[in-house]
Amino acid sequence: MTDQLSRVFGALADPTRRDIVARLSDRDATVGELAEPYAMSLQAVSKHLRVLEEAGLVTRGRDAQRRPVHLEAEVFDLMTMWIERYQRRAEERYTRLDAVLADLQEGRDETPRETKDAAS
Repeated sequence: MTDQLSRVFGALADPTRRDIVARLSDRDATVGELAEPYAMSLQAVSKHLRVLEEAGLVTRGRDAQRRPVHLEAEVFDLMTMWIERYQRRAEERYTRLDAVLADLQEGRDETPRETKDAAS
Protein backbone atom coordinates (compact mmCIF):
# COMPACT_ATOMS: atom_id res chain seq x y z
CA MET A 1 0.00 0.00 0.00
CA THR A 2 1.61 3.20 -1.08
CA ASP A 3 -1.01 5.94 -1.19
CA GLN A 4 -2.27 7.61 1.96
CA LEU A 5 -5.88 6.57 1.47
CA SER A 6 -4.88 2.90 1.31
CA ARG A 7 -2.72 3.30 4.40
CA VAL A 8 -5.60 4.96 6.29
CA PHE A 9 -8.15 2.30 5.35
CA GLY A 10 -5.59 -0.42 6.07
CA ALA A 11 -4.83 1.07 9.49
CA LEU A 12 -8.52 1.28 10.35
CA ALA A 13 -9.16 -2.32 9.31
CA ASP A 14 -8.08 -3.39 12.79
CA PRO A 15 -10.74 -3.04 15.56
CA THR A 16 -8.18 -2.09 18.21
CA ARG A 17 -6.89 0.76 16.07
CA ARG A 18 -10.44 1.95 15.37
CA ASP A 19 -11.08 1.93 19.12
CA ILE A 20 -7.90 3.93 19.73
CA VAL A 21 -9.01 6.48 17.12
CA ALA A 22 -12.43 6.70 18.76
CA ARG A 23 -10.86 7.32 22.17
CA LEU A 24 -8.48 9.92 20.75
CA SER A 25 -11.44 11.78 19.27
CA ASP A 26 -12.36 12.71 22.87
CA ARG A 27 -8.90 13.88 23.95
CA ASP A 28 -5.17 13.37 23.53
CA ALA A 29 -3.69 10.50 25.57
CA THR A 30 -0.36 8.88 26.36
CA VAL A 31 0.50 5.37 25.25
CA GLY A 32 -0.01 4.17 28.84
CA GLU A 33 -3.47 5.74 29.01
CA LEU A 34 -4.40 4.25 25.66
CA ALA A 35 -3.16 0.80 26.72
CA GLU A 36 -5.19 0.66 29.96
CA PRO A 37 -8.37 -1.03 28.66
CA TYR A 38 -6.60 -3.60 26.52
CA ALA A 39 -5.23 -6.97 27.56
CA MET A 40 -2.02 -6.38 25.62
CA SER A 41 1.44 -5.03 26.30
CA LEU A 42 2.53 -1.42 25.91
CA GLN A 43 4.69 -2.58 23.03
CA ALA A 44 1.67 -4.01 21.23
CA VAL A 45 -0.25 -0.75 21.69
CA SER A 46 2.82 1.14 20.48
CA LYS A 47 2.84 -1.00 17.33
CA HIS A 48 -0.81 -0.11 16.72
CA LEU A 49 0.05 3.56 17.22
CA ARG A 50 2.95 3.28 14.81
CA VAL A 51 0.59 1.98 12.12
CA LEU A 52 -1.83 4.85 12.81
CA GLU A 53 1.07 7.32 12.76
CA GLU A 54 2.38 6.00 9.43
CA ALA A 55 -1.13 6.42 7.99
CA GLY A 56 -1.14 10.04 9.17
CA LEU A 57 -4.02 9.45 11.57
CA VAL A 58 -2.11 10.34 14.75
CA THR A 59 0.93 12.32 15.79
CA ARG A 60 2.95 12.23 18.99
CA GLY A 61 3.75 15.48 20.69
CA ARG A 62 6.03 16.35 23.54
CA ASP A 63 4.74 17.81 26.79
CA ALA A 64 7.56 17.77 29.37
CA GLN A 65 7.97 14.06 30.20
CA ARG A 66 4.76 13.05 28.41
CA ARG A 67 4.36 12.21 24.73
CA PRO A 68 0.64 12.63 24.16
CA VAL A 69 -0.86 11.05 21.07
CA HIS A 70 -3.01 13.41 19.03
CA LEU A 71 -5.66 12.48 16.46
CA GLU A 72 -5.15 14.22 13.09
CA ALA A 73 -8.82 14.62 12.18
CA GLU A 74 -8.17 16.26 8.79
CA VAL A 75 -7.22 12.82 7.42
CA PHE A 76 -10.90 11.93 7.74
CA ASP A 77 -11.66 14.61 5.12
CA LEU A 78 -9.71 12.53 2.59
CA MET A 79 -11.72 9.44 3.52
CA THR A 80 -15.00 11.36 3.46
CA MET A 81 -14.31 12.75 -0.03
CA TRP A 82 -13.51 9.26 -1.33
CA ILE A 83 -16.65 7.75 0.21
CA GLU A 84 -18.89 10.61 -0.94
CA ARG A 85 -17.66 10.27 -4.53
CA TYR A 86 -18.75 6.62 -4.69
CA GLN A 87 -21.92 7.35 -2.72
CA ARG A 88 -22.89 9.94 -5.37
CA ARG A 89 -22.20 7.44 -8.17
CA ALA A 90 -24.33 4.80 -6.45
CA GLU A 91 -27.15 7.30 -5.91
CA GLU A 92 -27.00 8.30 -9.59
CA ARG A 93 -27.28 4.62 -10.58
CA TYR A 94 -30.31 4.17 -8.29
CA THR A 95 -31.90 7.28 -9.76
CA ARG A 96 -31.42 5.90 -13.29
CA LEU A 97 -32.77 2.53 -12.16
CA ASP A 98 -35.83 4.25 -10.64
CA ALA A 99 -36.42 6.01 -13.99
CA VAL A 100 -36.15 2.73 -15.92
CA LEU A 101 -38.50 1.01 -13.49
CA ALA A 102 -40.97 3.90 -13.74
CA ASP A 103 -40.84 3.66 -17.57
CA LEU A 104 -41.38 -0.08 -17.38
CA GLN A 105 -44.28 0.40 -14.97
CA GLU A 106 -45.89 2.95 -17.31
CA GLY A 107 -45.40 0.57 -20.23
CA ARG A 108 -46.93 -2.25 -18.22
CA ASP A 109 -49.93 -0.07 -17.32
CA GLU A 110 -50.46 0.83 -20.99
CA THR A 111 -50.15 -2.70 -22.32
CA PRO A 112 -53.41 -3.95 -20.84
CA ARG A 113 -55.25 -0.89 -22.21
CA GLU A 114 -53.89 -1.51 -25.72
CA THR A 115 -54.84 -5.14 -25.41
CA LYS A 116 -58.34 -4.14 -24.26
CA ASP A 117 -58.77 -1.71 -27.17
CA ALA A 118 -57.65 -4.29 -29.72
CA ALA A 119 -60.05 -6.85 -28.31
CA SER A 120 -63.13 -4.62 -28.57
